[in-house]
Amino acid sequence: MKKYVLNAEPRVELGKKSVKALRKEGKIPAVINGGALVELPFNGTLKPGEKLVEIDDKRGIITTDIVVKGEDVRKLIYTPDIFEVDLTVNGETKKVVMKELQFQPVKDTVLHIDFQEVYPDKPIIMEVPVQIEGHAEGVKAGGKLTLSMRKLKVKAVYSEIPERLVVNVDSLGLGKSMAVGDLHYEGLELMNAKNAVVCAVQLTRAARGAAAKAQA
Repeated sequence: MKKYVLNAEPRVELGKKSVKALRKEGKIPAVINGGALVELPFNGTLKPGEKLVEIDDKRGIITTDIVVKGEDVRKLIYTPDIFEVDLTVNGETKKVVMKELQFQPVKDTVLHIDFQEVYPDKPIIMEVPVQIEGHAEGVKAGGKLTLSMRKLKVKAVYSEIPERLVVNVDSLGLGKSMAVGDLHYEGLELMNAKNAVVCAVQLTRAARGAAAKAQA
């Protein structure tokens, strides 16, 4: 996974008016989820932007509302690559990954970013791009290779998550498909439905004609 360095400011004003003002300044509201678990009742001091989210009657989790500059995250957002981000806020650097983006449906501008804090021993779930490798037998026979799933969800500790999931299609025949259940990667658990089709070699009109002539 590639590295990325990002600075953020804590966000203490959470109303719609403040969000609108931030976006006019070219800034994007965001949140860091997955902070440290704490025992309740919590008697410590929260830093600017931090809030305590209760998950049961005995423990809670600290999350942080932040603001990032749009220009600082452009290369993080508009790319198929995934990154391990060293994000600094309140003078503290946390390792995070980008989990979710919210876009404005008409202008396609980024409205909000969700970051997930990661730890060396705690698995996370991320979408990883699929990379096709090889020359399918079915394509050699006149078929057309189609990629139905450009990303797959994987579960692993963040240090084991690759930049790409390589799928070799050399043995994929004409009219055949490859499903999630056919793929296996050491140290990774694929979270998509096992029967979901990742790629396939479809019969083309030319291939059908050639097959018909061969049977005549």
